[in-house]
Amino acid sequence: MSPNLEKVVSVFNGDYDGKAVGRRRVFVQTDTGCVLGIDLDRSDNAHILKRKLQVALNVPAEETSLMFGDHVLKNDLDAVRNGSPLLLTRNFLHRSSSTPCISANDKDFQKRDQSSLIEILGCSSHYDSTKQLAKDAVKAIKVGVDPFPVHSGLGGAYYFRSHSGESIAIVKPTDEEPFAPNNPKGFVGKALGQPGLKRSVRVGETGFREVAAYLLDYDRFANVPPTALVKITHSIFNVNGEVNSTRGHEKKQVSKIASFQQYIPHDFDASDSGTSSFPVSAVHRIGILDVRIFNTDRHAGNLLVRKLDGVGRFGQVELIPIDHGLCLPENLEDPYFEWVHWPQASLPFSEDELEYIMNLDPVRDSEMLRMELPMIREACLRVLVLCTIFLKEAAAFGLSLSEIGEMMSREFRSREEKPSELEEICIEARMKIVEGNLFFPDAEAGCTEEVSQFDMECEDAELDFIFKSANNSTVKGPFSCNFKYGNGRNLLSKLEECIEEGESGGEEDSARVDKFTGVKHQTVGPTVSKLSKSLKNTSLGEKSRQFDSTKPEGNHLGVASSGNRSADDQFPGGTCFVKLADMNEEEWAVFLEKFQELLFPAFVSRKSIGNGQRQRLGTSCKF
Repeated sequence: MSPNLEKVVSVFNGDYDGKAVGRRRVFVQTDTGCVLGIDLDRSDNAHILKRKLQVALNVPAEETSLMFGDHVLKNDLDAVRNGSPLLLTRNFLHRSSSTPCISANDKDFQKRDQSSLIEILGCSSHYDSTKQLAKDAVKAIKVGVDPFPVHSGLGGAYYFRSHSGESIAIVKPTDEEPFAPNNPKGFVGKALGQPGLKRSVRVGETGFREVAAYLLDYDRFANVPPTALVKITHSIFNVNGEVNSTRGHEKKQVSKIASFQQYIPHDFDASDSGTSSFPVSAVHRIGILDVRIFNTDRHAGNLLVRKLDGVGRFGQVELIPIDHGLCLPENLEDPYFEWVHWPQASLPFSEDELEYIMNLDPVRDSEMLRMELPMIREACLRVLVLCTIFLKEAAAFGLSLSEIGEMMSREFRSREEKPSELEEICIEARMKIVEGNLFFPDAEAGCTEEVSQFDMECEDAELDFIFKSANNSTVKGPFSCNFKYGNGRNLLSKLEECIEEGESGGEEDSARVDKFTGVKHQTVGPTVSKLSKSLKNTSLGEKSRQFDSTKPEGNHLGVASSGNRSADDQFPGGTCFVKLADMNEEEWAVFLEKFQELLFPAFVSRKSIGNGQRQRLGTSCKF
């Protein structure tokens, strides 16, 4: 993670300047949303930091864990750069239904955190315009111009204003997302870090995805508004379980981590207008971004429309894409691209658009996000890499945006959800790794893998999965062989044979030579690779699910809410056909190689079969 590179935290009206040699400032967020800015010395380690938090939060250090993206901080803090957000959670062994969440002593908490009203996490040049907006918002607050809440949507959001009263930014606290502890609209029930509205996007992590979409929109190609991650303090923010009396007492100041996005004045959103006036280039550019970041929630409500004034511009409009909190999921699932059926998406890409696509570099993009958003998870970056490769190859082959979107989208038949063509290609690529015996299971012998609470929460979304037989029409894919392997045999039978051979291996298999290291290993017990086990739990069709009872009418989620609702009762869990995070680096490299080899025949097959009308039951979630 390039631990030697440190970033300076931009501070407005604060005493901290970030210039002390060896000192870092981190922002620790509890599972209830409380945020504390803490200055660290060069010699501080995770244990010392937890002891400091123990004093402020009155929670024994041995009962808590510090999370930094994918990593549990055990001792050193070398990977934690200046301005990084950390998540403090109770250890699973210490949690029960009666265990209270971590909360701070209010007086001590505010006394210890003397930071400014708005602090931007990171000081990249990408945030220059956002820094000025933050300064303007702070000035407005000081002269009494307070923000006001956004009443639409499922999560908490607030318009921050300038001194003249005009809205200049929209702020979305991470602990007020749907199902987060302090959601103001009744959608609560989960702690930060657990599966959220989409099971592959964790509660409290949509904010940095908003920033990622902006950072990946090079040269404002798709027109994403400037966005940054901030620590922000104000009394307007919601805290559940507390009563803020306004009789003779001011509401207390609350610090939160939030996404801070420039507010763009507009006339309406795309749901209030026909699509015929939308420029082809604007639809293409937004679609290109959505494909790259695997946007699972691109609906008309998060496409703002602004009329362009001026001579010769009558009837012309500009599109502004917002709400990217459900992009870059940790696993492939069903994206939602509302533009996929718009006529503009069926037109060929222009030369400029093709040049932009060809110049995309997923490796560079991943490195950039690791630098700018060090808390981002590797699984999210793998989704970015995979989708960018798919976009580049599909565009070079000559597919239109609508064809690319269709290949990434799932289809529903007889109330069953089947994998998309992209997912089928991924499954085929992983099967080639297993069948080719490219990785001996012994290479991973002795490796232990922590089972996180997130993994256990996700398991219930993957129960009762089955493979369909070769004659089952549910598994038709982009290949003319009806998604059978090259010799016409069903993928499941090949996989089961591979796994059974590993499980039944006797003494003759007890000694193997590692293909990469040349080291001879002695194996004890079943020799089934983690990749094979994972594939055996991958389904090509789920048992009949009653979508009538889980899918909202009209394919849209209601905005109004009443009372506190259980997260699992409100929205159905998504089906996971393909996981990318369970491959080690060698497997991931070979998987990408096999994936690219399979793309061309899939494109050819799609062109030869044609593109008929597909049945989809997508959901769009406004929050």
